[in-house]
Amino acid sequence: MAVDHPLSPDEELTCGRLLSQVWDQALDPAPAEDPHIMTCSFCHEAIASLAAVKEATRALRGQAPTYLRSLADGVMNIVRSEARLGRLLPLADPVLDLRIAESAAAKVLRQAADNIPGVRAAACRLAPADTSDADNGVAVALTLAVSLDRPFSDRTDEVRRAVIHAAERTIGLHVTAVDITVIDTLDPSAPARPRQPGDP
Repeated sequence: MAVDHPLSPDEELTCGRLLSQVWDQALDPAPAEDPHIMTCSFCHEAIASLAAVKEATRALRGQAPTYLRSLADGVMNIVRSEARLGRLLPLADPVLDLRIAESAAAKVLRQAADNIPGVRAAACRLAPADTSDADNGVAVALTLAVSLDRPFSDRTDEVRRAVIHAAERTIGLHVTAVDITVIDTLDPSAPARPRQPGDP
C-alpha cells in the first residue's frame, strides 16, 4: 500500500525499480524480504535522499507559512529528479567535457539488447572504468533473460556487439567492458512482450 510519498508522476531508477515501489517498501514496518533492494546502491541512495527531505518537509509543514511549503515542495522535486538520473558519465569527446545521465544511457543500451531476437534486458548499470589507461571509459553490466533456441555464447556475443555499437555510435560512450549475467530463460515460442512502465 502506498504510504505518504510525493512521487507523482512516478520515476524509474537506474536499476529499473520504480521510485514509489522502493519508497513504499522502505516505509513498510514489516517489509517483505527483497534481495534487490537490500543490495542495490541506487535504491539505497534514493531511500536515503527521500527520507532526509521527507523529514525536513514534515517539520516545515508543521510550522511553516505557505511560501515555505512551496519551497519544500521544490526541494523535493529536485531530489526526486536527481534520484532517478543516477551518476553523470563522461562522453568520449576529446574537446568538450560532455556527460550523460546513467539512466538515459542505460535505457538506450537495454533497448539495444531487447532488439536482439530471444533476448530481454532486465537491468543495465554503467560505471566509469577503473582502468588507468581508459580515457573516459565506461564499463557496462547487463542482466538478461534469453531464449535457449540458439547457442548461449552466440546470443550473448550478439548482445555484446549491439550494446557496444549503441553506446559508441548512438550515445558517444567509450565502452571498455560489457559484463553479461543471464538470470532467466524465455520461451522461444512466446511473442516478445513490449517493455512496460515499471519493468525492471
